Amino acid sequence: MFNKKGIGIGVDDFKKVIEKNCYFVDKSKFIEDILTDSADIKLFCRPRRFGKTLNMSMLKYFFDIKNKDENRNLFNGLYIEDSPVIKEQGKYPVIFITMKELKGNNFEAMSTQIRTLISDLFNQYEYLRESLNSRSLKIFDKIWNREDEDYENSLKFLINCLSEYHQQKVIILIDEYDTPLLTAHEFGYYNEALQFFKIFYGGALKSNANLQMGVLIGIIRVAQAGIFSDLNNFKTDTILNTKRYEKYFGLLENEVEEALKYYEIDYKLEEVREWYNGYTFGNIQIYNPWSILNYLENQELTSYWVNTSSNYLIREILKNSNQEVFKNLEKLFNKEELLTRVDSNVEVHTHLAENEIYSLMLYSGYLTLKEKITSDIYSIRIPNKEIMSFFHTTFISIVFNRIAVIDNVKIALITRNLKLLEESIEKLIMENLSSFDITQKENSYHMFLLGFLVAMKTDYEPHSNIESGYGRADIILEPLYRNRTGYILELKLAKDKEDLEKKAEEGAKQIKLKKYTQFLESKGVKDIVKIGVAFEGKKVEFRYID
Repeated sequence: MFNKKGIGIGVDDFKKVIEKNCYFVDKSKFIEDILTDSADIKLFCRPRRFGKTLNMSMLKYFFDIKNKDENRNLFNGLYIEDSPVIKEQGKYPVIFITMKELKGNNFEAMSTQIRTLISDLFNQYEYLRESLNSRSLKIFDKIWNREDEDYENSLKFLINCLSEYHQQKVIILIDEYDTPLLTAHEFGYYNEALQFFKIFYGGALKSNANLQMGVLIGIIRVAQAGIFSDLNNFKTDTILNTKRYEKYFGLLENEVEEALKYYEIDYKLEEVREWYNGYTFGNIQIYNPWSILNYLENQELTSYWVNTSSNYLIREILKNSNQEVFKNLEKLFNKEELLTRVDSNVEVHTHLAENEIYSLMLYSGYLTLKEKITSDIYSIRIPNKEIMSFFHTTFISIVFNRIAVIDNVKIALITRNLKLLEESIEKLIMENLSSFDITQKENSYHMFLLGFLVAMKTDYEPHSNIESGYGRADIILEPLYRNRTGYILELKLAKDKEDLEKKAEEGAKQIKLKKYTQFLESKGVKDIVKIGVAFEGKKVEFRYID
């Protein structure tokens, strides 16, 4: 690995990547396509860690009139150097603003952060002050000094000042445009934030004669915000409708193959494909670039992708979901495909609907498209081993919000500690049952417990209602390592507290009577624990049988 290029993990500044001689996959044709696209305002929606900010940084250094000669050298040897559009390099004043740090837990806190952000932005253009008339200078200085002023129209004001100074239209690049709106929804001040950003974004982008082009990136298109609804010549590019830009966010098969070859580990291509490929953007397969960079650095097949941006919205839907949602999630965990409606826009409002979870998970990168069935019905799936691993740990901890309980159940199963298993399941029921609106039906407890046991998939394969012996066992936990203990759980619903012991005993006897052990025995599992589990409200009773 000596004399190889460095790996810029977490480096999303294009200039740093080039000057530090980091390994770089040439995506500079993105600039050409941006310039030959007739839409004045472009919004790109992709999951986190798929190269959005790096692409935006590349646009900044290409177009910016500031340091244009120095920046020109950054593109030596890249595709764009020989493109006819190279004449556009260094031609425009550029505003590059990122919203990723706007995360106040109330509107007053976010307003303070907005003032700081815009003040710091104005500070980059202090040189404009020398050319402003007294009126404009007064406005500029108030914003610059974080005093009271019309911050909602500050971006539009800055565009006009730059255009007048340079006698050239302005390009504006907005990174993570949706972060402040999603944060505002989480902390309950969405309407206030929405009102601000409708003017802030809309005023800068709508019919602005001084604007050459606007490019925004985010994870989702926030539908009901109305921020972009009345913009002229506006184009949205998402994983559903991308055609021209499908190859610029994420890595293609040949790009990953070349990277592995460069670092002399191309013999691992098949395993890397299983772990990090599988996303469908438009009509092509995409690898997660964050995971590939980390794999090149560490050369270990594990889960690197961390995406927390939409966890709040997903959790809000899950804790109010019915059994159908968990049944569908079980299908996905079992590597099956799911047919569902996918919204091109995501409604961020007070009461999130259950069917919106799949759209959120799709845009956030937890799921991917298999194929389009009708105009809004898609077949979706979990893309690869990395995300499956993520589901088995992080996602389940989001649902149940009890990482310690997950660990205790896993330890109890592996070590055959039945007392710890009982205590952990009792704790799980006590602390989480009401959150999922489980009704007084056996199936409700079944789905709740099964959903939790998906977290065990790195050590156990849960089977629900699988045929074994003379019937169908409720839950069978098949150990992935055959020398470990297997478990069979037969669940019963008790009428009252006095009925608990009787029902638990009944469940345990049913396992033996109907020979539910046959499935595990056929897999070579020798040690099998047979458990009858009875529920009455939040009370649980366990019985075992030889």
